[in-house]
Amino acid sequence: MTDSNTGHSNTGHSNTGNSNTGYRNTGNSNTGYRNTGNWNTGNRNTGNSNTGDWNTGDWNTGNRNTGNRNTGDWNTGDWNTGYFNTTTPEAVRAFNSDCSREEWDNANKPNWLYHPSPTTWVSDSKMTGQEKVDNPTFRTCGGYLRKNEWHEEWRKEYENASAEDIQAVRDLPNFDAEIFKEITGLDLSENAAPKEIFFEGARYVLASDQTGEIQ
Repeated sequence: MTDSNTGHSNTGHSNTGNSNTGYRNTGNSNTGYRNTGNWNTGNRNTGNSNTGDWNTGDWNTGNRNTGNRNTGDWNTGDWNTGYFNTTTPEAVRAFNSDCSREEWDNANKPNWLYHPSPTTWVSDSKMTGQEKVDNPTFRTCGGYLRKNEWHEEWRKEYENASAEDIQAVRDLPNFDAEIFKEITGLDLSENAAPKEIFFEGARYVLASDQTGEIQ
């Protein structure tokens, strides 16, 4: 097949966008086929950030959705995890229990919750020699996705968060300290040692070990 890429850093064929590894993409950063949106890992998506196929909405992980943020198939509504749904559910699951979508949407979710990432893009100029040996596709991709240690990523963000933002997590609907610790490795129970202390007018941030335990 003749390579007819018109974008940059494409490893497939007939792409008009940039950084595509599939075929016939007109968007950017697609790894699937025939996408007209961006950041799709599936095929034939006209939306963005889909990991399924044939989606016209955004952030779908299922297939053939015309809504947004669905994890099932054939949904025309939003936020569905099942199949053939046309409505948006009024309840959501938070900490293994139901709460109203309005309550969850209105809750203060501090920025540090959005910072931990399971992967980090490492450009070829910053890769070590061993990383290049282990990830030979860096030559065509311009780098590779490094898998991060999940609890370590949470710990780093926790140490940079303010006491107020940590309390905001405890104030989330249905907050359960045990569930949060299972996911993040951080102990935010009310009886845990405080992250900050004040002594003689000075503020001190206490260090923690890799499990989030205060030292």
